[in-house]
Amino acid sequence: MPSVTFILPDGSKKSYEAAEGETLLNLAHRSDPDLLEGACEGSLACSTCHVIVDPKFYDVVETHNPISDEENDMLDLAFGLTETSRLGCQIKITKDIDGLYVTIPRGTRNISLDKQGND
Repeated sequence: MPSVTFILPDGSKKSYEAAEGETLLNLAHRSDPDLLEGACEGSLACSTCHVIVDPKFYDVVETHNPISDEENDMLDLAFGLTETSRLGCQIKITKDIDGLYVTIPRGTRNISLDKQGND
């Protein structure tokens, strides 16, 4: 089974065994429900599952999970966007990315909650 390590905002690390074909978001929710938000449950309607892919894995992730226009649009709303930012709901685990490291940013931007708070 491929493994994925999440680097938390405080710098600590959590590693989990992943099933091939599941998304990073699914892995996170299955392993630790508080690890990654995923407010829209993977429907590409938010950026709360934003992760920063370790640069040494980015090309392999991109090869197996090409970024779509819809994901790019949602990433524009993400907090702490970087060159290797992706949405966890769009990265499917493959054996080629065994040992993947992703960093969870310090904050998320949930537009639906932001709008509710401003009413």
